[in-house]
Amino acid sequence: MPHIRTLGADEATGLLAREYEKAIRRAGRVFNVIGIQGLNPPVLSASVRLYETLMLAPGPLGRDLREMLATVTSRELDCFY
Repeated sequence: MPHIRTLGADEATGLLAREYEKAIRRAGRVFNVIGIQGLNPPVLSASVRLYETLMLAPGPLGRDLREMLATVTSRELDCFY
């Protein structure tokens, strides 16, 4: 697996610090899928907005089913994150 440089929450400033703080409030920590985007905070911010839109938008599937589908898809594709 390739090594991807990341910044810890203690190193984050500006937009990245705000995104990390939101991640900690949401999940209790900064998960790797968030941390690997930390070198480009605007991309991280857009990625989080996309994720929230997909998971929280009204529709026939509840969030629990959407999360399960994402988890199963990641597992089937051997996605570490």
